[in-house]
Amino acid sequence: MKYAGALIGFHVLLLCCCMPVMAVTTYLGGSPEMSAVIAGTNEFTAGQDAIIRLTVQNSGVGNLQFLLKGTIATDELPTTAKGVNVGLSAGDAPVIIKNHPQVVGDLKSQGMATVGFTAKITADATEGEYQLPLTVRYTYLASSEQAGMDTIQFNYQQKTETFPITIKIKPQVKIEVLETVAENLNVGSEGYLNLKIKNTGFEDGKKASVKIIRNGASPLIPTDNSVFIGDFPRGGTITSRYRISVSSEAEKQAYPVDVVVTYLNRDGDTVSSAAETVGVPVGGKITFTSSPVQVVQGSEEVVQVVYMNSGTTTAFNAQARLSAVKPFMSSDDTAYLGDLNPGETATARYRIRVDDTAPVKRYSLDTEVRYRDVLDNSLISDSFDVQVEVLQKPAFNGSMLILAVFGVIALTGAGAGYYLLVVRKKK
Repeated sequence: MKYAGALIGFHVLLLCCCMPVMAVTTYLGGSPEMSAVIAGTNEFTAGQDAIIRLTVQNSGVGNLQFLLKGTIATDELPTTAKGVNVGLSAGDAPVIIKNHPQVVGDLKSQGMATVGFTAKITADATEGEYQLPLTVRYTYLASSEQAGMDTIQFNYQQKTETFPITIKIKPQVKIEVLETVAENLNVGSEGYLNLKIKNTGFEDGKKASVKIIRNGASPLIPTDNSVFIGDFPRGGTITSRYRISVSSEAEKQAYPVDVVVTYLNRDGDTVSSAAETVGVPVGGKITFTSSPVQVVQGSEEVVQVVYMNSGTTTAFNAQARLSAVKPFMSSDDTAYLGDLNPGETATARYRIRVDDTAPVKRYSLDTEVRYRDVLDNSLISDSFDVQVEVLQKPAFNGSMLILAVFGVIALTGAGAGYYLLVVRKKK
């Protein structure tokens, strides 16, 4: 009986020893191998708004792999870069990086990710190659250790690497506006803008054109916006002239306009320079003043109103108009003034009739001046006043009338006597 029990126990132990044990693949050694390259073009120009695209790749491979019985399976690999964070900075390059560092997530072995950074190439950037530091931060599995039958201790490490990203600033035409001269530019009219421009860049522009562009909601609206100048070598200076319209909503002040040069570069490509914004002075709308006049109750008279151009530019072919309202009437309410330079005057003559019952006081009648600007556009001034003073009609006096009649008779008699005397002497 004893031997039977011992035999059963031996068979059970032998059976347990013969049961298969699961084998787990384990990786030891290796780590992420990170690299970064620029994706797309690395050539930019001064003043350009650019998106710098970069590709980050993990090329790491494990260098030791074996099967170990009795261990716990895990998906963690030492070659995986976890929580990859990518940041681009300008360094010493003439670039402004507008993005914060970006998270691209986990990168397994042979994995890659592309990120884009918004950047501004400064307007004063010079030709040459520049390096932008790209910082890559990540965590990886440095080692793992099984503690007991069902627990694994992972040991992670953080790592920061910096890669130089090379960009190239291409030569280009760069403009400097040396002189801005406004010619007859006034509110509500058209005039000319004269520019003197220098190429301060490192590129010779071929078949170049200088353009002016409206700046946002500026009241300066180019009518002729492009002038062909041909070759524009570096260091060269040119002049150009443009026709510009000024909104009637503008004020007497300076307003911006953008200047750009379009040209063929050394590669034969059509490109444009960075825009240069300049201020253009605008004069106020042409205004006029008028002199006061006097009229007598119940009379019809020709009054003379003196108009003066109180603006800063010439009003061509000016015509004045007077609006007669009760107690006034007019059968001739327009007058030609001609060309009026700033500060010059001209006289308008109007025939006005006044009611007998018009109160004696000072009245204001509306008047306006229609004229043409230097570009022959027809314009009308703002309405302004002509002061008209109504005087008391002289009272009727009978005795004065009798004396006047006798005076006329006496003068007539004296004239007749003188005539007869002269005739008799001749005979």
